[in-house]
Amino acid sequence: MTSSMLGLTQLSAMDTRQAARLLKGVREAALSGRRPPAAPRPEIAASWRRMLAGGVHPDVDARSRTLSVAETEQRRRESPLREVLPVLREGLLPALDEALHIMVVADADGRLLWREGHASILRKADRLGFEVGAHWDESVVGTNGVGTALVTRRPVQVFSAEHFVSSHHEWTCAGAPVHDPRDGRLLGVIDVSGPLATMHPATLSWVSSVARLAESELRIRHLGALGGLRAVAAPLLARLPGRALVVDPHGWTAAVAGLAPVERVPLPKEMAAGPVWLPNLGHCTAEPLPGGWLIRVDGAGAAAVAGRVVLDLSGPRRWSVAVHGAAGSWGQELSPRHAELLFLLAEHPGGRTAAQLAAEVFGDPGRTVTVRAELSRVRRHLAGVLAHRPYRFADGVEVEVRVPREAAELLPHSQAPSVIRARLGRGGES
Repeated sequence: MTSSMLGLTQLSAMDTRQAARLLKGVREAALSGRRPPAAPRPEIAASWRRMLAGGVHPDVDARSRTLSVAETEQRRRESPLREVLPVLREGLLPALDEALHIMVVADADGRLLWREGHASILRKADRLGFEVGAHWDESVVGTNGVGTALVTRRPVQVFSAEHFVSSHHEWTCAGAPVHDPRDGRLLGVIDVSGPLATMHPATLSWVSSVARLAESELRIRHLGALGGLRAVAAPLLARLPGRALVVDPHGWTAAVAGLAPVERVPLPKEMAAGPVWLPNLGHCTAEPLPGGWLIRVDGAGAAAVAGRVVLDLSGPRRWSVAVHGAAGSWGQELSPRHAELLFLLAEHPGGRTAAQLAAEVFGDPGRTVTVRAELSRVRRHLAGVLAHRPYRFADGVEVEVRVPREAAELLPHSQAPSVIRARLGRGGES
């Protein structure tokens, strides 16, 4: 066979054993540094590189401590995914018995919290350690549908020897991440798994669709909560003098008085009652309400100028920006795309045009509309921090970028050409 790139459709067209043999040959070649009989899919190749850099043993089934029943129950209570279990069950369970699959729901740490499906497959999963409370992070069990989807933040299907650890080669899995529509936070992964003979390329689309339904359900619930907060806020704001607004704990606006409507206000990570400085609003006073905050606007938004920005990319899945100035400090988590864009701007203090950023993020300088739209969203939250024409961090702002110790962990989800080059460059420095 030539060294063409493998695809799920190509694999599914083969006899299961033939496909598994081919993938084992590809994996063995990758581990030994030889030319593979076919190129692994990019997301699989990238995961294997992370495993090799992180010291995961390809033939040792290492497992971390399984959570106790009490620990698992606590995580279940705290997980927003608990609210969408009926959606997941309705979308997945009816077909699982016939397909010889099981459904697994993991949190953002890769801990398996719920598991349902065909009884015989559940027993097979037990022998693999694929059980409630287990840690299914890439760093623990290698390339897999749960851990790899958590890193890439994209749906991923892993078939047979695409699993980095050999004990998982008789298994196939498809996982899709679920994000909180309120703030983009990664909540966990929905995964459908089974013996390798059950592999089908449509499984990934199926799981991805159900994950999107779960996000839609969370969004509907959020809008309902905002409606309830609005009902409380309207009579309160009508009696208050001056400018004020009511927001939920994530900064989404329920009602305003004396201000132009804003969709969302960036709140400090540790929000507390009393004086607070907020981007675009300036000096404010915060008062707690049931289900949110009353924000009274005291001063102009232009009163505060950022002096220092800390862009924290040191984690494999969560990235944040913190702004420090004379008026106070605040921070927020970043979406994958916003983390990429701020990293590239930090790497180029002189600034970048929209076309340059489009080439560096998408490999296509023509995608300027997408870049401008994303940076417009970022600039709304980073008032006084980002300038444009060209896009850059504002003059006088000190920028600190915190990166992972391992080069492969730098924005591992990203396929942006400039981020990939940065990983390679930093890998060469270490």
